[in-house]
Amino acid sequence: MKFTRAIGVTVALAASLSACDRSDPPSDRLERAAEELVSEVENTAAAVPEPVGTWAPRNECRDLPGGVDFLASVQAAIDTRDTDAFLALAADDIKLDFGGGAGKNELRERLSAENGTFWRELARMLELGCAADDAAGMTIPWYFAQEIPVDPYAGAIVTGNGIPLYEGPASDTPVQAQLSWEAVVTLPQTGESDFAHVRWTDPATRQEVEGYIAKTSLRSIIDYRLIASRRNDRWRITALVAGD
Repeated sequence: MKFTRAIGVTVALAASLSACDRSDPPSDRLERAAEELVSEVENTAAAVPEPVGTWAPRNECRDLPGGVDFLASVQAAIDTRDTDAFLALAADDIKLDFGGGAGKNELRERLSAENGTFWRELARMLELGCAADDAAGMTIPWYFAQEIPVDPYAGAIVTGNGIPLYEGPASDTPVQAQLSWEAVVTLPQTGESDFAHVRWTDPATRQEVEGYIAKTSLRSIIDYRLIASRRNDRWRITALVAGD
């Protein structure tokens, strides 16, 4: 699921406009960008189902003052892995962890890691929506700003539609339920496995069901999140942290 779907079509349009040839008249740039965007969204819509479920990504930030341009700039910097562009969007005192890691120099080091892990984490995070805090704050993913009724340290979000909850730690075991953007609690398990042992509470019956979900379809509630604040009429990333 692309950022155009998670954060909103308006953001993608702003990004498309920024990529157009500035020598073109504005009306021509707008028309071409809009046509390209409509085509992209239509193709994406045909290939990727709209997220549904209690904690499915949604965008509350497109109506914030300057929010569209800021989010488009964040997306563009991540898409191109442009370190300088991303640093320009960060506050000087950006918080990076809970052990004292902070500041643009430390952020540059993390973005420059050879394996590109940090960039990939940022790209995945942007697919998960944006929560607005009045007119002065943004939180990505959207779900992190919500009251989720599970222990955040053990909780995880099922990141997809119709994800199987298996009876055992293998895809050839019976399917007990199919979950779409639900919250689950991860449980202790021994040995290595591609499946996580989880407990899910059926919202209809309140019955607790234990089973196994592919780890690739889960994201910890306290995984990476981006916090942005409006300072002096400009949006800046003030925190980019994981854990608690």
